[in-house]
Amino acid sequence: MDFLQIFIDGIFRGDLVGMVKAVGYIGLFGIVFAETGLFLGFFFPGDSLLFVAGFLSAGGFFSLPFLIFGLFLSAVLGNMLGYAFGKRIGPKIFSKEDSFIFKKSHVLKAQHFYEKYGPKMIFLARFMPIVRTFAPIVAGVANMKYTTFFFYNVIGAFVWTVLLTLLGYFLGNVIDVDKYLLPIILIIIILSFLPAITAYIREKHRAQKH
Repeated sequence: MDFLQIFIDGIFRGDLVGMVKAVGYIGLFGIVFAETGLFLGFFFPGDSLLFVAGFLSAGGFFSLPFLIFGLFLSAVLGNMLGYAFGKRIGPKIFSKEDSFIFKKSHVLKAQHFYEKYGPKMIFLARFMPIVRTFAPIVAGVANMKYTTFFFYNVIGAFVWTVLLTLLGYFLGNVIDVDKYLLPIILIIIILSFLPAITAYIREKHRAQKH
């Protein structure tokens, strides 16, 4: 089974456990790197994959310390690539036409998030799908001071990878997660999109007032 078929089964058929097992360490690290540093990465369900990887490590499929270190490093390096890309391309990115792997609306959403939260966006965006893919790019476009970006990048990557991976690991040790894995993953997905949904509702309500 090639990677594309594994990806389709994992994302669209809900077989994230099978997907994580099939791609292994290299695939997981590559997915996290792509989601936090490449346009194409916004397709990947990073939160759920971290949880599932932690769950599988509870059963001995992964080495927990090596898994967390690799995920953390991939998340840091992915954001660094996104920042470098944004700094190199600059304002040109906002005139780029929409394509299969690029949507201008995603960049504008990340830009709005940056304008609202400033450097803290790099940390907060880790917990928001789509936004976390484009946040470092927007930070590069905005010429955020690199030391500031690097600080929030490292802290955000550490909290994101460790928190979700350990959550999966500990639940895998204390309850029969096999019975509840799908509902737990759905809850994680809903919670990860909740900040974006809340922000959208607030903005729409504010616009109606004016």
